[in-house]
Amino acid sequence: MKLMYNQNNNHHLNNQPISNEKITNHNHASQPANGSPIDIHQLFPSRTEQECLAELRKHPRSYFAYQNMSPEWKNRFLGFMEGTKTLPLTYDPFFKKLFNPDIYPERLSSLISSIIGTKVTVQCILSNEDSMLPSTSLLLLDILVQLEDGSIANVEIQKIPYAFPGERMSCYSSDLMLRQYTRVKSLKRNAFTYKDLKTVYTIVMFENSPNECKETQVSDIYLHHGKTVFDTGIKLNLLQEFYVVALDVFCESKYAKDINELNAWLSLLTAQSIDDLAALVSDYPWMGAICKDMSEYMYDPEEVITMFSEALRMLDENTVHYMIDELQKERDEAVATLSEKDSLISEKDAALSEKDSLISEKDSLISEKDAEIAAVLSEKNAMLSEIAALKAQLAALNK
Repeated sequence: MKLMYNQNNNHHLNNQPISNEKITNHNHASQPANGSPIDIHQLFPSRTEQECLAELRKHPRSYFAYQNMSPEWKNRFLGFMEGTKTLPLTYDPFFKKLFNPDIYPERLSSLISSIIGTKVTVQCILSNEDSMLPSTSLLLLDILVQLEDGSIANVEIQKIPYAFPGERMSCYSSDLMLRQYTRVKSLKRNAFTYKDLKTVYTIVMFENSPNECKETQVSDIYLHHGKTVFDTGIKLNLLQEFYVVALDVFCESKYAKDINELNAWLSLLTAQSIDDLAALVSDYPWMGAICKDMSEYMYDPEEVITMFSEALRMLDENTVHYMIDELQKERDEAVATLSEKDSLISEKDAALSEKDSLISEKDSLISEKDAEIAAVLSEKNAMLSEIAALKAQLAALNK
């Protein structure tokens, strides 16, 4: 088996459908009822920093939380309250406020549909508490949903690529599959069959994508789809599918200006300024409703501070987990290095011991040789002495 990646310039991938209805770009429940264009700059009126802070000081707890933010996050908060910047929708609290399927069921359905290329409907959010996998990566967003046909989609946004390699993606998908199996089997009991299981979609968006997504041959492609197929061409209904969305590649891609539903949602997620939203609504008037919902938070600084605080808490918590994970990795690598050095030292000691043994053996052989030579010399000297004695006796007889 091999994992096949399907890429094309339309960024919609021809995958196995989970419903018979293909997505369209025009039927959106979030479109304003009267169809009239929205003036984004009226929705986000300009205000001064002093005005925003004066309003915030009316809420001491929120103002205290603001004062404890980093300069970067203070600027982002003030930018939104002043009517120049968007809310950072790639962070969990902000995303879930504007994509909550209990309130806006069509939004998350539309986003997921645009990614997998087939119209689906989100039925409910599932709990992630029963996951067997720890959250040790720099996770910005994590939302698990069940679709109308029973299939499951996990949507995640990661801050850095090397914290979420393909191996980890495989583990997440397997975890989803096993959790679905456990849940469905407990419901169906003896009536359960494996045919009751549905597709699980693992959708990972990267703020800063892996180098593999930036190689020359895919440098303009920002949606990558993978699934397992057999290289002989036989067809089996394998249930795990993967989608990688490179948000940074999207921002630079020549295809980002194409008018389609996927580009609309990715443009919203990557928007930084109110001018970005104005351009978005100009191309996609139906995006006006979600922009209007976002603008209403300008008048609720307490709620905005709560969202920022929760985003920072999650980021700090995940950063701690990630750092612990990295320190453990460094420790394991150091232990492995020391073990390797110890092994080399042991090998060297063994070689020296072997050398000493050879030297000892050589010395022993030399000693044996010396003894043999000494014995031969002694015997020779004895013979010479005997010859000398015989010569003396012979000389005496001749007199």
